[in-house]
Amino acid sequence: MPASPDRQERQVVEVEGHRLSLSHLDRLLFPESGHTKAQVLRYYAGIAPALLPHTEGRAASFVRAPEGPGGQSWVAKNPPNGSPAWVPRAPVRHREGTTEQVMVDSTAALIAMVNLGAYEVHVPQWRAAAGPDAHDRLVLDLDPGPGVDLVVCCRVAQRLRQLLADDGLTAHPVVSGAKGLHLYAPIEAAPGRAAGHYAKALATRMMKEHPGLIVVSMVRAERRGKVLVDWSQNASAKTTAAPYTVRVLPGRPGVAAPVTWQEVAACEDPADLAFTPEEVLDRFTADGDLLAGLAADEERAPLP
Repeated sequence: MPASPDRQERQVVEVEGHRLSLSHLDRLLFPESGHTKAQVLRYYAGIAPALLPHTEGRAASFVRAPEGPGGQSWVAKNPPNGSPAWVPRAPVRHREGTTEQVMVDSTAALIAMVNLGAYEVHVPQWRAAAGPDAHDRLVLDLDPGPGVDLVVCCRVAQRLRQLLADDGLTAHPVVSGAKGLHLYAPIEAAPGRAAGHYAKALATRMMKEHPGLIVVSMVRAERRGKVLVDWSQNASAKTTAAPYTVRVLPGRPGVAAPVTWQEVAACEDPADLAFTPEEVLDRFTADGDLLAGLAADEERAPLP
């Protein structure tokens, strides 16, 4: 993909042997920061080597917002209209029936989806080829309620890291790009029900240890001044914002960015762990994929 398409409204490029007509490149998606569609496309093209190991083989859903967070947005499970025929798809069974969903398995597929306004990528914790009875990673979503923030999530994450380590699991932190923090752990293949049961038990243990700080209920009235340890995203039907995805939220574009445990421990202000797409690219250039261990088979451990 060309380095500087910002000032061109439409440009035809070749990505991995596929011709893509990139449109509306001048469109201002994030007025507060000045990020255009071209800049978001450039970010995804650059970060693809880090992002793809965490999305490939997984049936993706998207937050589509063609005009940015200030316009209409919606969650899309079906391939967006205009999706190229060569973009891989996988059948996924839902309560309402079986749908075909895109798999973001290549830079070309990623750029094709972003070009169609699918700026935010979400994936489940299992690969389509293995099926929902073979989750290969565990996730805990630490979501701060009113009156608490990312700094408190970081303190909670440190304790969860200890508990996971006690059970033989290796935790990897990823700031959500919104308000909270995701903790991932690679696991040996396990049914979604087993992964959810373990995650709920872990969250409940945290709540019993710190009843004034932790909540496991989704009821908003119970979340003031507390951190929700959301275990439910381990359900086979649920998805989580993919590592390295841009978040379609008002203001500046956030990114679900992997961070180090040293950064988690040192966090004293939410701004310490808020990164622009360009900063995430710089971090990847300097340090590689901080989340590489999540996709490494040698780190996988059985659920207790």
